[in-house]
Amino acid sequence: MMKRLVLVLSLGGATSAHADAVADVWKAKCTVCHGGDGKARTKMGQKESIGDMSRPDWQRARTDADLREVIANGDPSNRKMKPFKDKLTPAQIDALVGYIRTMKAPAAP
Repeated sequence: MMKRLVLVLSLGGATSAHADAVADVWKAKCTVCHGGDGKARTKMGQKESIGDMSRPDWQRARTDADLREVIANGDPSNRKMKPFKDKLTPAQIDALVGYIRTMKAPAAP
């Protein structure tokens, strides 16, 4: 019983640490343009007409593979979105995709 409790506590800590690490990557690499909440209400976000990631239609219009591609290789429609494949690991890119998915605002009733 004690081993299970320790394992659960360890996994919970790892999950929390992972969430903190993803948030740190987002803050360091993404907030300048996309903002902390993904709504792109930043000077650069407004200047470049960056989409609001929290909008349900924005979320539906992009697959996880689409998001990975843009993060890794940049956005051909917006050259300000530089590729991060040489700065982030594939695991960090996957984590950012998951993080972006948490920004989805609830759909209107």
